[in-house]
Amino acid sequence: MSLLTNVMDHSLDDGYAEAAARKKADGEGGMPKTLRAKLGLALGLVLAALIVTVGAAQARVAAPVVAKEREELIDRIDQETDAADELEDSVDELRADVSARQREALRDSGGGDGSALVGILSGAVAVHGPGVRLVVDDAKDTSAGGDGDPRSTSGFSDTGRVRDRDMQRVVNGLWESGAEAVSINGQRLTALSAIRAAGDAILVDNRPLVPPYTVLAVGDGGRLSDRFQNSADGLYLHALQENYGIRTAISAEDDVRLPAAPSVIVRTAQPITEKGTS
Repeated sequence: MSLLTNVMDHSLDDGYAEAAARKKADGEGGMPKTLRAKLGLALGLVLAALIVTVGAAQARVAAPVVAKEREELIDRIDQETDAADELEDSVDELRADVSARQREALRDSGGGDGSALVGILSGAVAVHGPGVRLVVDDAKDTSAGGDGDPRSTSGFSDTGRVRDRDMQRVVNGLWESGAEAVSINGQRLTALSAIRAAGDAILVDNRPLVPPYTVLAVGDGGRLSDRFQNSADGLYLHALQENYGIRTAISAEDDVRLPAAPSVIVRTAQPITEKGTS
């Protein structure tokens, strides 16, 4: 206890106390030193205030320049966006013109039912008739998975989202079940169509799709629906619904309408002429 008492009573070391007493007796640390300290502090405050003032003045001067550059950048973005929209409209017009010329060429190539059939099968003409409507959507909880793994060969870890390979199987299953024409979210599929993935997005002919995915297929509605649901691809879709919560709904329709494909461009295949067959 005496040690604690000594520490509390003599918080300042005796040596420090003696040194302070000697400096005070010798006149050191008096008014002149205090005045210098005050002058130094005042000078430091003046310099700090000067720096802050200069910085504020520079910011005030630079503000209009930055605002002007920002406005110019926004204007450039708007201009480029308008230019991109114009180019996209031009592309759509050219695609429509190509499709019209293709349809005209099909009509002029001999006419009759054969020409019309070629146009339907190639996707060059819009079609309608009885068929099925199949809606496929992501699970409500896209982070949940089930016990089964019907997509074990896809290379994806399941998150309850519909994948490109799922839609590939759906479309192939409809073709195999007797569909005569198929579209996904209003995009007509042809023999050259590709269903691919870009991240979590599904692309059809490089155009992104947004769920839910509505698949329309022309064919014998009731029979097409039954054959698809009983096929391997229909059972696959049912397994996704049971194990991963993916939502599906299929119904037979009296009349479904599918647009023509934007353009069908064949770069490699060539027709066999009569001379080539002889």
